[in-house]
Amino acid sequence: RQQKWRSLVSTQAKMPPCDFVPEKYQSYPYERMQKIREQNISPALRMYYKKPLLLHQGHMQWLFDYEGRRYLDLFAGIVTVSVGHCHPKVTMATQKQLARLWHTTNIYMHPSIQEYAEKLTSLLPDPLKVVYLTNSGSEANDLAMFMARLYTRNFDIICFRGAYHGSSPYTLGLTSIGLYKHGVANGFGCSTTMLPDVFRGPWGGSHCRDSPVQTVRKCSCSEGTCHANDQYIEQFKDTLNTSVPKTIAGFIAEPIQGVNGAVQYPRNFLKEAFRLVRERGGVCISDEVQTGFGRTGSHFWGFQTHDVVPDIVTLAKGIGNGFPMAAVVTTKEIASSLAQNLHFNTFGGGPLACVVGAAVLDAIEEDGLQKNSEDVGTYMLLKLAKLRDKFKIVGDVRGKGLMIGVEMVTDKDSRHPLPAEEINQIWEDCKDMGVLIGRGGLYSQTFRIKPPMCITKKDVDFAVEVFHSALQRHVERA
Repeated sequence: RQQKWRSLVSTQAKMPPCDFVPEKYQSYPYERMQKIREQNISPALRMYYKKPLLLHQGHMQWLFDYEGRRYLDLFAGIVTVSVGHCHPKVTMATQKQLARLWHTTNIYMHPSIQEYAEKLTSLLPDPLKVVYLTNSGSEANDLAMFMARLYTRNFDIICFRGAYHGSSPYTLGLTSIGLYKHGVANGFGCSTTMLPDVFRGPWGGSHCRDSPVQTVRKCSCSEGTCHANDQYIEQFKDTLNTSVPKTIAGFIAEPIQGVNGAVQYPRNFLKEAFRLVRERGGVCISDEVQTGFGRTGSHFWGFQTHDVVPDIVTLAKGIGNGFPMAAVVTTKEIASSLAQNLHFNTFGGGPLACVVGAAVLDAIEEDGLQKNSEDVGTYMLLKLAKLRDKFKIVGDVRGKGLMIGVEMVTDKDSRHPLPAEEINQIWEDCKDMGVLIGRGGLYSQTFRIKPPMCITKKDVDFAVEVFHSALQRHVERA
């Protein structure tokens, strides 16, 4: 009976056509791959799904497994594949550079680092014009913390609860999600403050966030006022007055929280928080690892959606479309604080990385991917909102552009997270019907939808229909 139902739901949604034909898989059998994974790869590197996927090839928004099955990738390698798997422009640029020069130390000049630095910083407002290239988001945030402390000569940094800024020993103090915390000392000099979450937090209403979809919570705020924002700012002031010294090194925030499930703040919160931090001598850091490079649609950078200009910006993930690279962009004054002594990065800013980064920027512009993120993302948010209205377990639909979260609850009044076994089954059903979705939130209760930015409205129609079928199957089981 279960197999019959699975067959039934799998035929309701028609997967959009794709003229790409993957190569034949020729590596080890699945069972041998599993055995190697168990014996030779760290168990800390956990896998998704009861039967983990063995993926073989990718093309734009599509992934193919070892048996040739096609999947619509709505998670993009954890928000990393920005312009599409194996995008031809990026692939061609990489191949050319591979034949020219892979690596040389950055104590020499090579063309691509200067060309890329100029191209990248031209997309950022003044005075954010100096870049330090690294290899990962954790490394970028680690360096941003270091620079903030060097520049201000202060030590304490404030972050949001629910934030994810990396899992290196230094950044783990800023990452405020219990699942990532290990039983070793971390977080010295890092203070968390209340997350201004207008869905799950104590305050929130129907006009708070910069999204086509608002919460189901009601409020009586008049235009231009936000009671929730005022209350969360009071909590932020309380942190400044109780948990840190009179002068601080800085404050770091994601414009939209990523790992915590696309959590958005009240519209004016970051602007007011930045002002308060600067009054205390601190610098403001925007973690654009997931929100950057046009993903939010209306703007190229997430901080622009809050009408602020940070002092330091950290970039990774989509910057290289899957190539390991990252960056810290800041002002000349802050950058100079790092130059007082030697600070060296062997691979950051290498020829290959810079060529990849430049090709990604070209692809975003030439393919119109920022506009596509806005159009297709809004289309998807509005369709998902209809499912929220239909199913009591869909508590919240939120986000901007192609940075989307769907939070699952037992019911909308209590907002209690849907039990893990129920979420797991919905998630597995989506995968079995050909759609790969991420997970996030403090209780892994939120589906994270952050696909390659080349996704189309037809892909959205398919994905939403699959999700609808999975939800309907949950109702039938219940």
